[in-house]
Amino acid sequence: MKLLILDRDGVINHDSDAYIKSVDEWLPIPGSISAIAALSKAGWTVAVATNQSGIARGYYPVAALEAMHERLRTLVAEQGGEVGLIVYCPHGPGDGCDCRKPRPGMLRTIGRHYGVALPGVWFVGDSHSDLQAARAVGAQPVLVKTGKGEKTANEGVAGDTLLFDDLAAVAQALINA
Repeated sequence: MKLLILDRDGVINHDSDAYIKSVDEWLPIPGSISAIAALSKAGWTVAVATNQSGIARGYYPVAALEAMHERLRTLVAEQGGEVGLIVYCPHGPGDGCDCRKPRPGMLRTIGRHYGVALPGVWFVGDSHSDLQAARAVGAQPVLVKTGKGEKTANEGVAGDTLLFDDLAAVAQALINA
C-alpha cells in the first residue's frame, strides 16, 4: 500500500491563528484538493492527522469539525478521488495526551488502521511539531511552504526534511516518481 499522511490546517486548507471554526471558514489552499484527488487516482491512500485543540478550548463542537471533514471528502470525491482515514486530537496543549503532535499517537493510529509500518511513509506538514511527529515513528518528514511552512523553513529544519512549495508539488513528485 502506498500511504501518504497529511496535516490539515496549513497543508490542505488555509490556517488561522483564530482557529478554523466552521465549514465557512474552512478554505482549501489552491491546488490541494486536486492534489489529493490525483494522488488517490494514482493509487495512493491519503490519510489526515490534525491537532484540533479548538474543541478542548470550546471554540467549536465536534460536529463542526466533522462537517469540515465531510466537505473535504466531498470536494475530493467531486474530482474522482478519495480521502482515507482522518484522525484528530481534540485535546489542549496541557492535557498530556499521546495524540497531540509532536507526539506520534495519531500517526500510529493511522499505521495500525492500515496495517502499514510507518518508517519511510511521508508525513506532510507545515510546522516543527509535524516534523517531530514524523521522526518519532521513523516516517519521512516533509515540509510544505504553505500555512506556517515558510516560517518553519526559515527557522531551520533537519537535513532529512524534504521541502516543497505546496501539496500540489508533493503530489507531482510522488506521482511522477
